[in-house]
Amino acid sequence: MIELERTFLVKKIPDLSKARKVEMVDVYIPKSHEHPTLRIRKNGTKYEMTKKMPVGKDPSVQKEQTIILNKEEFDILSKLDGKRTEKNRYVFEVNGRICEIDIFRGRLKGLVLADFEFQKEDEKSEFKMPCFCLADVTKEKFLAGGMLCGKSYDDIKDELKRFGYAPLV
Repeated sequence: MIELERTFLVKKIPDLSKARKVEMVDVYIPKSHEHPTLRIRKNGTKYEMTKKMPVGKDPSVQKEQTIILNKEEFDILSKLDGKRTEKNRYVFEVNGRICEIDIFRGRLKGLVLADFEFQKEDEKSEFKMPCFCLADVTKEKFLAGGMLCGKSYDDIKDELKRFGYAPLV
């Protein structure tokens, strides 16, 4: 599957009272890689292992392969020596499009990102940034999931300052 997405820094958390909330845990392996491409994920009560690889030079286009896991498999694989990230994901609709707001917990507390996925390249390129967002960071390598894992907010705060980002929550 090819994933087309855009990612934005959030400047003000929108009303999430009607959003579906999912607690997520990501473990990226191997820990020794700067940007691991293999991820073990707990997504609420669902579990999966995903490998994401960029297609060409545009990081917003990824080849994604996913294997569904059961809880026992996740529990075993998540004990591997990997880089861990925890967040709450809120899923809701914005202007007819699904938005996923990730509010990071733990060491990345203060970081809030919004993701939008697209079926076609022209939909992605024509999409207008919502008013609750600050900047399009789709092509910022330091905010890719595999790069964020295992880091703290302090590790990325100088990069975030380039966008005038202030920590939320």
